[in-house]
Amino acid sequence: MDDAIVDVENVFKRLRENRLKPLEERLGTLDIVFNASKEVRMPILNSTLIIVVSFVPLFFLSGMEGRMLVPLGIAFIVALFASTVVALTLTPVLCSYLLDRKKSDKHLKESFVAVWLKKIYGKALTWVLDHKRVTLGTTIGLFVVALVCFFTLGRSFLPGFNEGSFTINISSLPGISLEESNKMGLRAEELLLSVPEIQTVARKTGRAELDEHALGVNVSEIEAPFELKDRSRSELIADVREKLNTITGASIEIGQPISHRIDAMLSGTQANIAIKLFGDDLNKMFSLGNEIKSTIGDIAGVADLNVEQQIERPQLKIQPKREMLARYGITLPEFSKFINIALAGEVISQVYESGKSFDLTIKVKDNSRDEMEKIRNLMVDTSDGKKVPLSHVAEVISAMGPNTINRENVKRKIVISANVTDRDLRSVVNEMQDKINNSIKLPEGYHIEYGGQFESEQAASRVLVLTSFMSIIVIFLILYHEFRDAKEAGVILLNLPLALIGGVFTLLFTTGEISIPAIIGFISLFGIATRNGMLLLSHYNHLQQEEGKGIYESVIQGSLDRLNPILMTALCSALALIPLALGGDLPGNEIQSPMAKVILGGLLTSTFLNGFIIPIVYLMLTKAKPESPSQEEGTNLAPATQSV
Repeated sequence: MDDAIVDVENVFKRLRENRLKPLEERLGTLDIVFNASKEVRMPILNSTLIIVVSFVPLFFLSGMEGRMLVPLGIAFIVALFASTVVALTLTPVLCSYLLDRKKSDKHLKESFVAVWLKKIYGKALTWVLDHKRVTLGTTIGLFVVALVCFFTLGRSFLPGFNEGSFTINISSLPGISLEESNKMGLRAEELLLSVPEIQTVARKTGRAELDEHALGVNVSEIEAPFELKDRSRSELIADVREKLNTITGASIEIGQPISHRIDAMLSGTQANIAIKLFGDDLNKMFSLGNEIKSTIGDIAGVADLNVEQQIERPQLKIQPKREMLARYGITLPEFSKFINIALAGEVISQVYESGKSFDLTIKVKDNSRDEMEKIRNLMVDTSDGKKVPLSHVAEVISAMGPNTINRENVKRKIVISANVTDRDLRSVVNEMQDKINNSIKLPEGYHIEYGGQFESEQAASRVLVLTSFMSIIVIFLILYHEFRDAKEAGVILLNLPLALIGGVFTLLFTTGEISIPAIIGFISLFGIATRNGMLLLSHYNHLQQEEGKGIYESVIQGSLDRLNPILMTALCSALALIPLALGGDLPGNEIQSPMAKVILGGLLTSTFLNGFIIPIVYLMLTKAKPESPSQEEGTNLAPATQSV
């Protein structure tokens, strides 16, 4: 709507001025509409290009954040181009039909509110121009405070979601029976149903081996939808966590359906933070993992802190005797194939029965391999067709080994996972790293890597900062192409720090942290905020070049003339953003809310300060020499008042 507002307001103003002229000097409606639309055509087009350029950094995001935010940028840019085309083509036509249809002058007068606002703004602007240093000093002070606050804000990848359902993982030691694991799951269900906000639960204990996310029977996943009543979401989570922690021998992770999947895709674990310990000896790694857990367990905001479950289980080791294999003419591949077929089995065909197919597997009978001695006595074929016991060509010994071995980049790893509650993610990770570096001494060949949402936040922030810097350069070039003056282009870019002030303070008093959507909000705000500066400076130049006004007079009159469109465009954007900003706790609105808050706060400060700072800096750069305040008020403000 912004483009149409600017066009219609300028047409209406020119029509009003035309009706105040003597009858013989008046122009036709089509001429007025054409000239008025032509006057704002290039500012509208260039402001649209600037906003598009400000959104370009979104398209450099990759991974999860790119898939979530790129469609938003595409939708915004398409809608923006459509509105610009309408403002440059259809809007002038509608103005020629709907405005100034030979009606009385009464219908072309400004509203009482507009007259009142201009009167107040005119007095304030005159005072500000007489006190430039005070105004600039105050603004610079606000910017410095905002900049300091910006670096004290917390950091996170995405804002907390409110999906209306918990996804709770309950894991016990591997090797537990299905019956015992089911009892533990039933106990968890009873505890969850005792929470007033939770009315129903659904549980899966274990997952099939061919499942995409196969789990042992020692792991249960519970879905628990909830409806908030008298308590906040954080209070509800704290209550659920406190109840579930009473289950003996269970490790608890509380998340949400989508959040769990995002964490799993980003770090391979269903938690916000994954501390990956790499090494060779699993027992040593498990010991170090528990040491790390005890070191970071007292950090504020850390919840659901768990070490990947590791236990030793009995196993048989079959070690070939190479010299004996050579004596009997048995190669290692043949020996390995015999062990695999005899003990694991091999599918050799399929059997069809009642329209269903079943694999036909060949292997040793179960009662011939259920004891170590029986396995030793298995007969192995030699090269000359004879058979020898397995114990003749291999050592079959009893040993203990880990239940699972996880690897990443060929290295063995064990994961210490944790969630974060009531605190920003980045500060928790920083404190974890400091404590681990100061307290944990790793043996040679062992190292730690950190994964999770914060890792993606760091990468996305780097991309956005770099691409935003490039966007600002392109914006400056567009402004220079419009005004052919580097100083005037620089004056318009002053809207960027002015917008930053409001955006930072809004985050400071609401969420208290910066997320990727909030950064996108700042980037969007920078493009939107330059529109007001372009409207002011283009009108200043028009008054000087086309109407022969002096510099100081053009600043006063131009600022008053552009007050209405600047306020209307800002108000329209603000009214559209208020529901998004206030509804941050509503499911599905969590990503849009930080963006809306940043843009809303930035529009407030940039719109307010733009009307005073831009005129001051413009006059300083053009080295204007204003007359005395009394003359200025009498000679410069009078025409604006008379035109009403």
